[in-house]
Amino acid sequence: MGILSGNPKDEPMHYGEVFGAWMYITAAKGMVAGHQTHLNHAGDEDLRKILEETIQASQQEIKQIETLLKDNGVGLPPTPPERPKASLEQIPAGARFQDPEIAAALSGEIAAGLVSCSKMIGESTREDIAMMFGQFHTQKAALGAKILRLNKEKGWLVPPPTHYSKIDD
Repeated sequence: MGILSGNPKDEPMHYGEVFGAWMYITAAKGMVAGHQTHLNHAGDEDLRKILEETIQASQQEIKQIETLLKDNGVGLPPTPPERPKASLEQIPAGARFQDPEIAAALSGEIAAGLVSCSKMIGESTREDIAMMFGQFHTQKAALGAKILRLNKEKGWLVPPPTHYSKIDD
């Protein structure tokens, strides 16, 4: 049996796992605050539902990672305060985020989260940590598919230029 062949939870976290989990939770906490703000600005009900689902998923991830870090004696990053709920009508039109902007930002954040999860999966030597980030990755991929579908349905998707290769015979 090797040094890391017992119960993964009994194995120490290596520096990369600690740093990656700590940075992931820091970003997740910031994104929850940002999504709460976007929720105040969103007018489209379908977009609001995806934002709420994203907030709930992120809060669950945060709880799991906080438990992991606490169990391994790692201090936690600060948590931004909850954003108060605001009425969309009280936000001046020129100061509001527009629904397509919110959807585009959410798409980008989900894509960045997928990369972060993949990085943690690849760097982890503890199977439990790799599996946890694998679970997060799967959830983010599902959310990414939902926001892509919404962007297409609402006409908010701005695709990159299409390239056609013409081969002369």
